[in-house]
Amino acid sequence: MTALRIGTRASLLATTQTGLVADLIRERLGREVEIVEITTEGDVSRAPLATMGGTGVFVNALREALLVDEVDVVVHSLKDLPTGPAAGIALAAVPPREDPRDVVVARDGLTLGELPAGSRVGTGSPRRVAQLEALGLGLEIAGIRGNVDTRIGKVASGDYDAVVLARAGLARLGRVDEATEVLDPLQVLPAPGQGALAVECRESDPDLVTALGALDDAHTRAAVTAERAVLATLEAGCSAPLGALAEVVEAEDGEELWIRAVALSTDGALSVRRSASGPVADAVALGIRLASAMLDDGAAELMSAPVRKQQA
Repeated sequence: MTALRIGTRASLLATTQTGLVADLIRERLGREVEIVEITTEGDVSRAPLATMGGTGVFVNALREALLVDEVDVVVHSLKDLPTGPAAGIALAAVPPREDPRDVVVARDGLTLGELPAGSRVGTGSPRRVAQLEALGLGLEIAGIRGNVDTRIGKVASGDYDAVVLARAGLARLGRVDEATEVLDPLQVLPAPGQGALAVECRESDPDLVTALGALDDAHTRAAVTAERAVLATLEAGCSAPLGALAEVVEAEDGEELWIRAVALSTDGALSVRRSASGPVADAVALGIRLASAMLDDGAAELMSAPVRKQQA
């Protein structure tokens, strides 16, 4: 049997994540794999993601390689996926999720609350910018792009006092000990789908779709489905200040899906926060219900409002 060709971005984090999926394929499917590196628009351009259209910049080239049969499977960070369906492509598996929370890597082992007012904190995410501003710590929030090494290096060099990153990426790279604080979702909610991976293949290969289903984690799939339903209903992308986190919890009558979300003005001054719970099997309906309540509270107008003050 020929090896499965797995497409991935070429960054260290992307190839590490793809390697984890490759190991699962070898273990559960008994197939050998060949990893194929593909360059995406997001890898080439150094512009802020929001100015590049945000959603899809790390995804489209991988999907194109899949559709023209250059690869058989592609692996993405699930938070990068557009919420709409992609013609001819199946989301075949969502493996078990890493810890989805954000972390701080700061100088001198400091936490956000210990940084002096005016400290320079790096993030390229409007979601993080708005939630950090909402904490009212008097920090200077500055844009930053690049891989994990680049971002942490900006702290080591003194260009920044701290950076905010996804804990999942540090964990997968074996660098989680470098985090000086894990941010409580009560303060900073992660991006929808953060910490999860997406394994896609062609819809026209139903045998492979079925086989890759062995990699799927039902609890992770339900959680990210609800989060992405919130994202889709609010018509938000990665340039919107929106956070959402769902998890499967034990309730009196068995398992239940619980989700919370926040939409903010770009400066963090105003926010709409909601939570909801429901059956695990109704993940889409739960996300839509939560987002609809947020729309009733003015979430869409909030996220699209002009910036109230200059962000560095």
